[in-house]
Amino acid sequence: LQVLTGIIGGGLLRYATLSSETIHFIGYPGTIFMNLLKMLIIPLIVASLVSGLAQLDARSSGKVGSRAIAYYALTTTHAVILGIIVVMLIHPGDPSIKHHSGELAVDKGSISALDKFLDLIRNMFPENIVRASFQQQETERILNNVTGKTIFHVKYTDGMNVLGLIMFCIVMGVVISATGKPAKPLGDFFIALDIVITKMVGIYMCNIQVDDLAKTAQVLGLFIVTVVSGLAIQAFITLPLIYFVSSRLNPYVFLKGLIPAIMTAFGTSSSAATLPITFRCLNDLGVDHRITKFVLPVGAMINMDGTALYEAVGSIFIAQLNGMDLNIGQIITVSVTATLASIGAASIPSAGLVTMIIVLTALGLPSNDISLILAIDFLLDRLRTAVNVIGDAYGCGFVYALCKDDIERLEEHDNDLERDGLDHWGHKSQNTLHIDVNEG
Repeated sequence: LQVLTGIIGGGLLRYATLSSETIHFIGYPGTIFMNLLKMLIIPLIVASLVSGLAQLDARSSGKVGSRAIAYYALTTTHAVILGIIVVMLIHPGDPSIKHHSGELAVDKGSISALDKFLDLIRNMFPENIVRASFQQQETERILNNVTGKTIFHVKYTDGMNVLGLIMFCIVMGVVISATGKPAKPLGDFFIALDIVITKMVGIYMCNIQVDDLAKTAQVLGLFIVTVVSGLAIQAFITLPLIYFVSSRLNPYVFLKGLIPAIMTAFGTSSSAATLPITFRCLNDLGVDHRITKFVLPVGAMINMDGTALYEAVGSIFIAQLNGMDLNIGQIITVSVTATLASIGAASIPSAGLVTMIIVLTALGLPSNDISLILAIDFLLDRLRTAVNVIGDAYGCGFVYALCKDDIERLEEHDNDLERDGLDHWGHKSQNTLHIDVNEG
């Protein structure tokens, strides 16, 4: 209700004549709110991943991980292909639109798809885990004016290395689970940290900078229709179908339970900031907390169905604006690059718009043309974030349905230990700490 009130209020205020200072002060509380949520992203991801995996045995965590990765690969690839099909059929790009905007200089850039792929792998194994919390590695090509040769240089850029943190947490959680009793104090620490961080987010628990949105929508209306059509197919047909095949349950009942998370995603434009609400929704839907604590944080960082589709549609749209007819090789390039770029996109507002530069560079298109869709990104960013969150949630349901028997066997094992006076770690229980599923 609060998110909906903010959206309606912000929409109405666009029609008022407000000074830039007034707009700044109105948006100030929202800035503070987003800062509070962003502040907890790292501890929330670390605590959720480590505590969730620490409570699974090694064989179960392996099955959960493999099935989650299979789901991410399937849905992201489908989203990109769907986006390409939709934008090619509707063909929203009209070169005359760009003509009115004036010719823009072509920015070839120096980042290739291969560079981005290698950067993704490199960032999965950071040399300094502390540095990974605020910087990531990026390949830079430097032309030597003397020799005329290109030198490859790896530099650090500002931005959280999410993949590196996730890899570190996954390894730590699995090792804690496999080690057993000697690692119990460390496992208990992350379980307690997860509870505390979740409560902090609960305690903590929009902008009006878009000018003349109606006119912009008229100029780029067909592009909006194209993106929304693709997102709607992904959210209401593809993802529910995958969930239904795996669980044999009504996917739209599941979708209805995600409404609070969807509205939060629409209001914040951040799947990471929406994590606490998504956790709560999945808990209410009966998805085991040990599954959500592992699958959901990873999905929020690398499973970007909406972003992948948007980048494919946006890059081909810009190619159409430039009168460029894509051949099969270039379409494959869009598919691969959009997939990799979406994986590397941070779960923050408008991250997909930034990573689209990589796709445009791979096609040799001017990255400055992104300015043509910048005005409507305010709306589309929220829609694709909502689809990202829906995809992450369905992923948890998908993995839980496939791993339910293993989870039930693990629960029976824990119940046997409890009857023998032992805890999950296999030694005498002192009733010190346990996870309440209602906290997930």
